[in-house]
Amino acid sequence: MGEQRKLSLRHCCLILFSVLTISSTTAFDYGDALMKSLLYFESQRSGRLPYNQRVTWRDHSGLTDGLEQGVDLVGGYYDAGDHVKFGLPMAFTVTMLSWSVIEYRDQIADAGELEHALEAIKWGTDYFIKAHTSPNVLWAEVGDGDTDHYCWQRPEDMTTSRQAYKIDEKNPGSDLAGETAAAMAAASIVFKKTNPHYSHLLLHHAQELFEFGDKYRGKYDGSIGVVKSYYASVSGFMDELLWAALWLHEATDKEDYYLKYVINKAHCFGGIGWAISEFSWDVKYAGVQVLASMVNSLVTFNFFSSFLCLIIYALNT
Repeated sequence: MGEQRKLSLRHCCLILFSVLTISSTTAFDYGDALMKSLLYFESQRSGRLPYNQRVTWRDHSGLTDGLEQGVDLVGGYYDAGDHVKFGLPMAFTVTMLSWSVIEYRDQIADAGELEHALEAIKWGTDYFIKAHTSPNVLWAEVGDGDTDHYCWQRPEDMTTSRQAYKIDEKNPGSDLAGETAAAMAAASIVFKKTNPHYSHLLLHHAQELFEFGDKYRGKYDGSIGVVKSYYASVSGFMDELLWAALWLHEATDKEDYYLKYVINKAHCFGGIGWAISEFSWDVKYAGVQVLASMVNSLVTFNFFSSFLCLIIYALNT
């Protein structure tokens, strides 16, 4: 999966989130670490690069992505130094970038990196808008991992397959739809004040994707077999649906529908009665628990008190 080539997008994003939680009083230059973490995303860009691209040794690439399928899939991020665009880890990356800005916007601004962080988020969400070509269709992958890993090329010169794969009503992928919905909902919060029109557009796509993923349930690696060797959905899709619902709850000004969804589904979907030792592009239950703990509503206080008690009990048994 290219881990030996470069640090992957998802790990770089987790490092970014970690950097922002460390005290600025230490002797280390975490501002520099933040800058370089965001710079990494620019090196992973696919598509037509902007005039202000700071990684100048990169150039336009993947300009015909989606052409054979009759859709515009130009843009997004390459994965782990490779040339494949995998939708699930890319969406998780954008969710985490957005969460970082939501929690630490002022600190990122003080470090002079807010615009770069917003650009990194928007580069991903612009691609997701393109990939979501209709309410119940989401393009999940561009490229082929097998042929990609057989060669070493610059993305500007790649000759490997650019086959594209999608999920739809007959080929469901609730995990991918849910994570992409979470990414777009979280990003809509980020852009709500500075770009309200774009924020509304992201929220619209997020709501459609959540409805699609919930109505047509199934794992995306069951519909797209080629992804199993790279980003198989081991945890299933229930964690992503809960994760997306909580982000939509936040993005829709605490709309009760999404919170009630989590309340009604949390027990049967799992993740509240046992200890979670992983938070990753695949497993979102830990993130669900954290977001649930931050919900501030008297109506749901008793539920989430029980929710947290179950977590504490599981951690101590």
